[in-house]
Amino acid sequence: MSRAEAEKTARLLGEEPGALGFLKELPEDDVRAFRERASAALFDGAPEMLDRIAAATRLVPAGVAAAISQKALGPRLAAAVAGRLDASRAADIIGKLPVSFTAESCAHLDPRRIAGIVDRLDEGLVVRIGVALAGRGDHLTMGRFVGHLRDGALGRILGRVGDADVLRAGFYVDQPERLPRVLALMGDDRLASVVRAAAADGLWEEALSVAAAVGGEQRLRIAELTARLDAAALDPLVRAAHAEGLWETLLPLVALLGEADRRAVAALDALGDPEVLGGVVRTVVATGLWGEFLPLVGVLPEGARKVVADAAAGLGEAELDALVREVVERDLWELVLPLVEQMDDEGRQRLFGLPAFRDQP
Repeated sequence: MSRAEAEKTARLLGEEPGALGFLKELPEDDVRAFRERASAALFDGAPEMLDRIAAATRLVPAGVAAAISQKALGPRLAAAVAGRLDASRAADIIGKLPVSFTAESCAHLDPRRIAGIVDRLDEGLVVRIGVALAGRGDHLTMGRFVGHLRDGALGRILGRVGDADVLRAGFYVDQPERLPRVLALMGDDRLASVVRAAAADGLWEEALSVAAAVGGEQRLRIAELTARLDAAALDPLVRAAHAEGLWETLLPLVALLGEADRRAVAALDALGDPEVLGGVVRTVVATGLWGEFLPLVGVLPEGARKVVADAAAGLGEAELDALVREVVERDLWELVLPLVEQMDDEGRQRLFGLPAFRDQP
C-alpha cells in the first residue's frame, strides 16, 4: 500500500505521517525504491563523529557503554552509533539497556543493520522490545522488525499484543513475504479475532493490505471470515473501499468467495448506492478486473445490476471494447450476460457493434 510507504518515508525524513501524502498517488514500488535510496544516503552519509564515538565504546565494558548511551547520547544518537558497531557488540550493549530505551531507539536504527543485531539478541529480550513497541503505538517500527524475527519470538509477541496491533504492524511490514508465516503462527481463532478487530476499529485498509500479501488458503480464509461478519460490520468496508480507493485489493477477495458468501456481500446497502457502484466500475475499467467483478455483478439485486449495466453501457468505445475482449479471452460470457440483459437497446447495439465482436470468427 502506498500509504504505508509514504508514512515510512515521512518517518525516515523526520516528517509528520501525513506530510508526504502526495507520495500515495505514486506507484508503491517507486516510493519504496526512493525510501531505500534515501535511507542509504542518510545512514552512509553519517558524520565521522559517530565513528569516533563507536570506536570509543569498544574500549569500555558493555555495561559502561550502555550507561553512556542512555545518559549522554539519548535514543536517536545511540541508535546511530549502534549502526556503526559490529552487530555482536551492538547486541551486547543493547542487552544492558532498559527495554523502554531500546524500544525508543529502534525507530532510529539503520534498517540494514536490524537482521544482524536481532539475530544476536536473547529471545526474551526481543519479545519484551516487541511488546514495548506495541505499547508505544510504534507499529511502523514493529513492521520493520517482523521480517527478521524467528518463529519463537514472533509467536510469543503475537500472544502478548492486541489484534489491532497485529493489523497495524502487518500494514507496515517491510518483508511482506513473511506475513504468511505470521498468519500460520496465529491460527484460525486468532485470525478470526483479528478480522473482527478490523471491523470494530475501522482498520480495513490495514486488513486488506495483509490479505493482499498472502495467498492460497490464507487469503480465502480472510475473505470468508470477512464476508461472514454481520451487515452492520461489513457495510463500512464497502464504503471504505469506495472512499479510500481500495477496490483493486477488495475485488479479488470477493471473487474467491462461494456463492452464498458472495450473495451476502451483494446484499449490502452500500452496494445499492449508485455512487459506490460507479466508483467500482471506474476502478474495474482502469485495472481490467472484470473477471473479479462480474461474479459479484451476477448476484447483485436487480436495481444495483441495472446501475452497473448503465455505467458499462456508457463507457467509451475503447473501454467497452477492452471489456468485450477480456470476456472473450477469459470466457466470461456466462457472467456478463446478466449485465447485457440489463442494458437498453442503444447500449446493446453499441456493445455488439464493437471491433471485438467483429473480430470474432
